[in-house]
Amino acid sequence: MSSTRDKLIEAGHNLFYREGFISVGLDRILMEVGCSKQTFYNHFQSKDDLIIAVLEEHNRWWQQELVDQMPRRGGPEPRAQLLAIFDILDGFFQDEDYYGCLFINAAVEFPNPNHPAHRLAAEQKVETRGILIALAERAGASDAEAFIEELDMLLEGAMVLQQVGGNNTNASTIARRAAETLMDKYLPAPV
Repeated sequence: MSSTRDKLIEAGHNLFYREGFISVGLDRILMEVGCSKQTFYNHFQSKDDLIIAVLEEHNRWWQQELVDQMPRRGGPEPRAQLLAIFDILDGFFQDEDYYGCLFINAAVEFPNPNHPAHRLAAEQKVETRGILIALAERAGASDAEAFIEELDMLLEGAMVLQQVGGNNTNASTIARRAAETLMDKYLPAPV
């Protein structure tokens, strides 16, 4: 059985993702978990602290998901693994419970770049780019950082387009086609 802290993080994650960080009140989370304010304050100093814990947990999950899924979907070749990220995204996009990227949502709801949630969202994006840069280097990219900057624009754009336009957008397919063009620019020809 998971701890009360874990249950608060899970309930916070589910509610914040579906309804937004600001619109979900602490009482709603407590009702969902079935705990008192005192119990909540035994684990977190504030709702903001819970938000940070939710974002940190989601980041751990996302980084691991990337590391696990890219080789599973793309096989052993780094180029194919880079393209596999669009398959991973498409899997999320097809879920009827897709409400966008939690980190983009956090950055939008907390636009002040000094807010901890905004900073954490920005740090997560840098961490993901680091994983992709390492993979681009293994793929032999002529300029791994420039390549991943451009690829990242496609990834982020696909997530926003899907969130705004829904399943009528084909966002992952469009972004994947553009990524293949980028790969021709930055990566050696496949053998």
